Amino acid sequence: MDTIYAVSSGAPPAAIAVLRVSGPQAFAVVRDFAGDLPAPRRAAVRALSDPADGALLDRALVLCFPGPRSATGEDLAEFHLHGGRAVVRAVEAALAARPGLRSAEPGEFTRRALLHGRIDLSEAEGLGDLLMAETEAQRRSAIRSAEGAVRRAVEGWTDRLLGLAARVEAELDHSDEDDVSDGGLLPAIRSGAAGLAADIDAVASRPPVERLRDGIRVVLAGPPNAGKSSLLNAMAGRDAAIVSPISGTTRDRIEAPVVRGGIAWLLVDTAGLAETPGDAIEAIGIARAQAAQAEADILLWLGDEAPPAHDRLLWLNPRADLPGREPIEGRTSLSSLTGGGLEALWEAMAVLAAGLLPAPDQMALNARQRALSQAAAEALRALGRETDLLLIAEHLRSAMRAFDAITGRAGVEAMLDALFSRFCIGK
Repeated sequence: MDTIYAVSSGAPPAAIAVLRVSGPQAFAVVRDFAGDLPAPRRAAVRALSDPADGALLDRALVLCFPGPRSATGEDLAEFHLHGGRAVVRAVEAALAARPGLRSAEPGEFTRRALLHGRIDLSEAEGLGDLLMAETEAQRRSAIRSAEGAVRRAVEGWTDRLLGLAARVEAELDHSDEDDVSDGGLLPAIRSGAAGLAADIDAVASRPPVERLRDGIRVVLAGPPNAGKSSLLNAMAGRDAAIVSPISGTTRDRIEAPVVRGGIAWLLVDTAGLAETPGDAIEAIGIARAQAAQAEADILLWLGDEAPPAHDRLLWLNPRADLPGREPIEGRTSLSSLTGGGLEALWEAMAVLAAGLLPAPDQMALNARQRALSQAAAEALRALGRETDLLLIAEHLRSAMRAFDAITGRAGVEAMLDALFSRFCIGK
């Protein structure tokens, strides 16, 4: 396996640039560049010299982490350089000139940690989410996964599954009959499998972690000139939509992402729902507005007539600063011009969004983990319909394969490239 190197801290210039070297030649590189090795996991100041001509490159802190007890599971060294671009370029050029060394690919350090068993796939996915986190909720969820919450849950499920499988395999080893219709074994296996499936379903039914990244889709709907575009701009804090007294100004959906209160929101302005479209373009806009309503997580209705049916609806009383727009019971009064009522609107939206987002203190699965968990639960439920121990054992093995795919022990090679392409070079 090649020895790889990359800057794992922020892009220079910076006060310090941490350059990592991982692989079989890592410590030989330290000797050639810095002389003797420092004690494991102890920082030491060393003069770094170019092995080609002995020229001084930098004076840096050097640390060595012997494998397998390192971040990557193999010998790993760190050079804590002065963070100027010229310093980093000079050290990288000297490393590139050494045979057997190459620059790391995106996520390659983490990939090696996975391959060497330092982390499992669910922890790697959590780390990837942490690198991409933009909200506080995303950060909390990603740290929970990166610190092994999913792995621990799957390990607990696996232990229970292995207990069931051991009893079935023992019976198969000591019985000449595959079909067992009496005795206490089958009821116990079925009961244990049903209980495990129920526990898996409880976790898999929680809101997925993608909700934190994709955001809550909030659709603003109503008749023409109801104030939808003005409200979108007020909520987004910028002129995302054109505002005009001319009916039908908004012809297509306009989306504005907003982060507020640690939650990602996607505000969607739509065309006014006129009973008789003025032209073919307006008709298309109305059709798209109706489709957006169907896709909405939360629907904000700005019309005075009764709103359409929706599970999460807020009926608004917009333009409350104008004469004749007095408060109406059951509707949230607000003014896009003065900002009155906007805070109350955000609070009401947050209450509705709570059931759509993973709870702050709970583990959340991503779409891949959720699908595999559901497959395992279905295999366990199918077990309850069998009387043949060989078929029961096969259902248990199917559930185990799903667990192994969640943690990366099997069947995941095809998705690793996509996962690690999200990582930065030095991760």
